[in-house]
Amino acid sequence: MKRLGLPDPPRLVRWRPGDPLIPGPILLGPDASPHFDELSDLLKPQEAERYHALVFDATGLDAPEGLRELYDFFHPVARSLTPSGRVIVIGTTAMNAAQQALDGLVRSVGKEFGRGTTAQLVRLAPGATIEGARSTLEFLLSAKSAYVSGQTIVVSAGAPPAEQDLKGKVALVTGAARGIGVEIANVLARDGAHVICLDVPAAGHDLAKVANRVRGEALQLDLTGPDAPERLAQQIKGRRGQVDIVVHNAGITRDKTLANMDSDRWDAVLAVNLLAPIHVTRRLLDDGLIPDGGRVVGVASIAGIAGNRGQTNYATSKAGIIGWVRELSNTLADKGITVNGVAPGFIETTMTAKMPLMVREAGRRMNSMAQGGLPVDVAETIAWFAAPGSATVTGNVVRVCGQMLLGA
Repeated sequence: MKRLGLPDPPRLVRWRPGDPLIPGPILLGPDASPHFDELSDLLKPQEAERYHALVFDATGLDAPEGLRELYDFFHPVARSLTPSGRVIVIGTTAMNAAQQALDGLVRSVGKEFGRGTTAQLVRLAPGATIEGARSTLEFLLSAKSAYVSGQTIVVSAGAPPAEQDLKGKVALVTGAARGIGVEIANVLARDGAHVICLDVPAAGHDLAKVANRVRGEALQLDLTGPDAPERLAQQIKGRRGQVDIVVHNAGITRDKTLANMDSDRWDAVLAVNLLAPIHVTRRLLDDGLIPDGGRVVGVASIAGIAGNRGQTNYATSKAGIIGWVRELSNTLADKGITVNGVAPGFIETTMTAKMPLMVREAGRRMNSMAQGGLPVDVAETIAWFAAPGSATVTGNVVRVCGQMLLGA
C-alpha cells in the first residue's frame, strides 16, 4: 500500500460474543432536549476525557436558528472520540429546514471524523418513542455496525415485544451456500434462530456444510422454477409450520453493457434477484406462513442506488428490491410484519478477490472507511432488522457500504 501511495485504512472493531454492546462512555446532549431523561436512562451517559459515542437529541429543533446548538455540542468534543467511535443524531420526520439540515451534518461528520468513526441520523416518526428505538440505538452504538455510516433510519410508532433474542424463531435464508449468505445463516443462528438454508441444487454440497455448522437444515431449490414458490411453501408448512424471518439474499450477476447484453442475461438476473423474492414472499403470505410480527429482508445493492456501468440488469433488479421493500412495508404494516432492505457496497468476497488490483483498490477505498466491508457486516445489519426489538423499524433501506463517497 505504501509503494502505491495509499494510506493504511483504520482498523474497524467488530463485535464478538461476550463483548459489551456499548464499550465506552457516552456524551449526551443537550440537557434540555425533549428525550434527554429517557436517553439518559437507556444510555447511562457519563463525563470522560474520551468518549465512545456522542449522541445529540435534535427532536426539539424546529427552526434553522436552533442549528447553532449542534455546533456548540460537537465542536468542543469533535477530537475526543476513541477509534471506531460513534456519532448519533436523533431527529424527527418533520419536513422543515432544521430537520433536513441534520442529514448534511451527519453525512459530513461521517466523512470528517475518521479513525473508523460512524455517524447516523435516527428519525422518530410521530408517536415513536426512545424505547421503540432501543434496538436501533444499541445496534448503531455497538461494533455490529462497524461498516454502516452516513445512514438515515426511521423508527415508527409502537412498542417492541418483551422478547430479546431469536430463540424459537425460524429463519429462511436464500443463497445460503456461499459468501454473504453463509454469514447471514451464522449470525441468525448465533442469535438463536433455527435457520433453513436454501440454495440451488448445484450448490448442495456447500449448502449442507453450512446447514450442519449452524445446526439448521438444508433445502435445495431453484427459486426461478415455475412451481418454486408452491414447493417452498409446502416444504416450510411440512417441516416447521411457519417461517418468522425471510431473508432474500440469493442473487446473480450477468454483466454486459446494455448494448451488448442478450435477453437471456437480462431475464436471468431479473428472475433471480427481483421476481423470485416477490413471488416467493407473496406465496408465503397467501398461505399464512409468515405470522404477524414476522420479518422480511431484501438484499439490494449500492448499484441499485448509484447504478454501475455494465450492470444495467443487476442495478435494475436491485433498485426494484428497494421499491418493493417500501411498497410491501406499507401493505403489511397492519400485521406488524416489518419489511426492510440492506444495500451492500464493496464487500470482500471470493468474487471481489478476483478483480484486477487497481479496480479492487478503488472499490475498497472510495468510502469513508477507506476499505471494503466483510460479509458479517451485512449479516449483523440483517440480524438487527430481524430482532424482536426492531418491531418499529420498517420500510428502511440501509446501506452497508462504509459511506461510499460517490453516488449515494
